[in-house]
Amino acid sequence: MTTVETRGPALAGSTPALSRVIGILQRYALPIAILLAVALFGSLRPDAFLTWRNATAVLTLAAPMLVAALGLTVVLAMGEIDLSLGSAIGLGGALAVCAMSFFGTPWPVAIVLGLAAGAAAGLLTGAMVVRLGANSLIITLGMASVLTGVEFLMTDQRTIYTGIAQGYIALGQSEVLGLNLQVWIAGLIAICVHALLWHTEWGRGMYAAGENPEAAILAGLPVSALRIAGFVIAGLGAAIAGILLTAQTASAFSNAGQAFLLPAYAAAFLGSTASSDGRFTAFGTVLAVFFIGIVQTGLTMVQLSTGAISLVQGALLIGAVLLSRLGRKERR
Repeated sequence: MTTVETRGPALAGSTPALSRVIGILQRYALPIAILLAVALFGSLRPDAFLTWRNATAVLTLAAPMLVAALGLTVVLAMGEIDLSLGSAIGLGGALAVCAMSFFGTPWPVAIVLGLAAGAAAGLLTGAMVVRLGANSLIITLGMASVLTGVEFLMTDQRTIYTGIAQGYIALGQSEVLGLNLQVWIAGLIAICVHALLWHTEWGRGMYAAGENPEAAILAGLPVSALRIAGFVIAGLGAAIAGILLTAQTASAFSNAGQAFLLPAYAAAFLGSTASSDGRFTAFGTVLAVFFIGIVQTGLTMVQLSTGAISLVQGALLIGAVLLSRLGRKERR
């Protein structure tokens, strides 16, 4: 009786065989899509796409987005929204670059300043959402404007490319075992986020808070602390992504982080379809970021316009949300 009520009319009449097919497609759609994308673009541009050089380029360019998407994954796992992600990316990277360029700050200290800014933004956002009971959608939308304003004041909306330490630039241009250092950094962060969400009490508490906050509170979980910590992690992830991005380009330019907002959400929602229970997971997000990177690179190689690439990104996000919703209805 409960199943019929919660499934909805679209799935209530589905046969067991159809339900199994939907479940299989939902769980394995992402790996299949990766293989199909590689096959498609590989057949269109085999001389350029199916090369080790292109593979490493895809991984390198995807590294900042992966870190940002992993932080967002934690917030989404708790049932919250963070629209300040792009602005936090811009602020974290710009602050580190401006500290070096304007004040001669040693690059490790500049990195710490960028990370502190991201964590502080996440802490402030979390406090307003959790302690004051504000809606995360509205608060993070407002925070996005505030953080962008701070970034613009620092950079005067100019591209900053002088006075950047070589040690900082090396974060984006040096290689370790044939891969850009940023790929290893992003991979390590992915492992840490996976371990947090799946192998710690805090991670299980974050999932519980997202699924049923009232029950989590009754079970004695520190739901408020967990939710605030989730926003801090998202802020840190955004700041790291901004630092990696500015190290790649050896510069900071205004509003650079906004281009990451839509792909990060697409990656997180698309990644949730790879989970048997539809949860937002680090593993799913990694697969989705890889898929989006392949698609973006492939579309660029076949010389599609920026508008067409944007259209595909939007379609991916819509499709990911619908797939995620369909999977949740089927499980209920």
